[in-house]
Amino acid sequence: MTGLARRAVAGIVAGVVTSVVRGVFDGQAPGGQDRWTRTNHRGEPVSLLEGPSVAAGLLAGGLVGASSARSAAALTVATAAGAAFGLADDLGEDQADRRKGLRGHLGALAHGQVTTGGLKVLGIGAGALVAAALATPVRGRRPIGWLADVGTSGALIASSANLLNLLDLRPGRALKAAGVAAAPLAFGPGAGAGAAVAVLGATGSAIDQDLAEADMLGDGGANAIGATLGTSLVLSAPRPVRLVVLAAVVGLTVASEKVSFTQVIERTPVLRDVDRWGRRPVHTQA
Repeated sequence: MTGLARRAVAGIVAGVVTSVVRGVFDGQAPGGQDRWTRTNHRGEPVSLLEGPSVAAGLLAGGLVGASSARSAAALTVATAAGAAFGLADDLGEDQADRRKGLRGHLGALAHGQVTTGGLKVLGIGAGALVAAALATPVRGRRPIGWLADVGTSGALIASSANLLNLLDLRPGRALKAAGVAAAPLAFGPGAGAGAAVAVLGATGSAIDQDLAEADMLGDGGANAIGATLGTSLVLSAPRPVRLVVLAAVVGLTVASEKVSFTQVIERTPVLRDVDRWGRRPVHTQA
């Protein structure tokens, strides 16, 4: 199979698996539908089942689109860690716990308290480092240089997972951002292109229900997509590009502790128009 054909099949598989799994969950959700129901920004019920459905699509599409066993292993570890620990936070979070954001969960860990958010930080971080080690060739490298690349690449994967989750506050926002980030990787020459096409396939399959405010990604879906995108970049981009993107992602993450992304988007006409595209107006009801 040629590289282009492999990418095309990866996107199709990711989209089909996402749709099929979501359909199966409609008939029989693990633990019952109520376990997966949350209240959205309008105060209306919304399902978290989009998250595991998208994660399943990403895993299947990533395997099909991987250019090597090494790439497949890295993508599987990163995506699975993002999905598993994100879902643990979605389903096990203490609603009475007011500690939010990376700073809040790290602060809890510093005081010896392990929240589901803190467990997610540790789990996704560990998965990201393992994925980075799998994605970074060892042959012909000095150990210190290899370790430095693994460390920065692991940070990129983990921070990408976290950043996409920070955007999952309005219908379609995280999926649109993922599509914008995945497009240049999908059509580029790198080894992570197949994974990026899988992101396009899975997000394309999920976006209608997300925009309709019937489904949302939740941490499980958003972290899985972000981890897949980060791994795709690690597999595709040279070190200088990875470092620039890492700096940008970390900068946005730090800024999110002080600045509301939603407020910035609403004050910026172009971003506001793109963000609202396909979504019900704020004043309408379902």
